[in-house]
Amino acid sequence: MGGAMTHKDLVQKTHLAPRTVRYALKKLKERELIIEKFNFRDARQIIYQNRSTHDPKPQPACV
Repeated sequence: MGGAMTHKDLVQKTHLAPRTVRYALKKLKERELIIEKFNFRDARQIIYQNRSTHDPKPQPACV
C-alpha cells in the first residue's frame, strides 16, 4: 500500500469494514508498528504511517 493514509483511505484500499480497520490500527499502534501524525489538511482525521518508513524506534546504545 505504501505511504501515509487516513482511516478512510485504508477502508477504501482494503475493502474492509471501518470497524475492522480501526481494530487493526489499534493493534498495530499497541505494538508500535505505526505512528499517528496530525493531518494539516483536515484536522478531523489522523494520518497513519508505517514506523519503518518514517522514524525508526531509537535503538539503545551499545557500550
